Amino acid sequence: MSKNIKELLSFIDSSPTAFHAVSNIADLLDKEGFKKLSESETWDIKKGGKYYVCRNSTSIAAVKIGKKLDTYSFNIAASHSDSPNFKIKENAELSVRDKYIQLNTEGYGGMIASTWLDRPLSVAGRVMVKNKNKYESRLVNIDRDLVLIPNLAIHMNRKVNEGIALNKQIDMLPLFSAGDGKRDALKNLIANELEISESNIYGSDLYLYNRMKSSVWGENSEFFSAPRIDNLECAFTSLKGFIKGANESNIQVYVCFDNEEVGSGTKQGAASTFLYDVLRRINNKLGMSEEDFSCAVANSFMLSCDNAHAVHPNHPNKTDATNCSYMNEGIVIKSHAGQKYTSDAVSIAIFKAICENAKVPYQFFANRSDEPGGSTLGNIAMSQLSINSVDIGLAQLAMHSSYESAGVKDAKYMENACKIFFDSCIREVEVGVFELK
Repeated sequence: MSKNIKELLSFIDSSPTAFHAVSNIADLLDKEGFKKLSESETWDIKKGGKYYVCRNSTSIAAVKIGKKLDTYSFNIAASHSDSPNFKIKENAELSVRDKYIQLNTEGYGGMIASTWLDRPLSVAGRVMVKNKNKYESRLVNIDRDLVLIPNLAIHMNRKVNEGIALNKQIDMLPLFSAGDGKRDALKNLIANELEISESNIYGSDLYLYNRMKSSVWGENSEFFSAPRIDNLECAFTSLKGFIKGANESNIQVYVCFDNEEVGSGTKQGAASTFLYDVLRRINNKLGMSEEDFSCAVANSFMLSCDNAHAVHPNHPNKTDATNCSYMNEGIVIKSHAGQKYTSDAVSIAIFKAICENAKVPYQFFANRSDEPGGSTLGNIAMSQLSINSVDIGLAQLAMHSSYESAGVKDAKYMENACKIFFDSCIREVEVGVFELK
């Protein structure tokens, strides 16, 4: 197994929730010498500096500021930290005939619900803890097989193999305990894990996650499977490219948003002011004017990095005949006439040139014209900033399953292309004429 795949799978395995993913990203940035900033404090920004800031502990933006910013722009790679799962409700415990305890959950995002059945699951997220007169955020992960959502036996549902509609309030509640009469057993478990009193837990955002570890498989070990490939694969590989890239004439930006799976319309989502706020504050702290900022944004370029559908071996007719993608065949450039993706002739041309400079293959994806497709974060982020942008991703199978699959080669392709992107300067030298160097 190659080093980059080991690192990617280790990152995914250690990131059961968006909170953990962003914490792990921050740890990598710390090791690379980035300085942590707080949105609620005054920033000290200098040319040549490296900084990052978090919002809600689930979105993160990192910047590398060039030393020569006579005429500058922003090179941005954007991804998202969240994946479909089940969120645990505030009053979590449900008793079944005084014999079982279930956890009361609700769906987050558009998951393939059946893939969560009959497999080991656990609970992770963040907890707000009272410490004297402060309320602190703590990460928690019950690192053992804790709950399971049992299927209904075929003897009780003879038509199960003909397809059934799973009701999230009835069919998808996890079994937690045989029940011993205790109340707040989950809260007690969380308190013990954090080594605090139950009374000091003042709030929580807790989620189920799939305990199955990642694996590499195939005749030539050419595929890998893991939970949360969408979109932690892009989040990690674009981060690696960002860290390795360098250009003294640009401001380089890595941003990973939360809540893409539920529409991005939160304070930490792509529709929020998060990215705009970061760029604007940097511009101001560097002593640049409003006119400088407008010019910089007009010359900027964004990679919207979110995974793409691979041709399914059992259902090849589900994808477009000529604009379809395969695992291990390179970075996918996504287009949509209805503008669910940001790619257009300008951004596609520039990104193709970047891929050619990086010596990585690329391919194209468009939905079948009679099938609605999903959307992503790129066009949503454009509601705050008008930037040339291309939607890209890596081909995968079983998107939104609790255990997805992708191609081993593609992870390195994305890392290399992002590295070359961050090495590059992209300028509109006259109307409709762009320079890449």
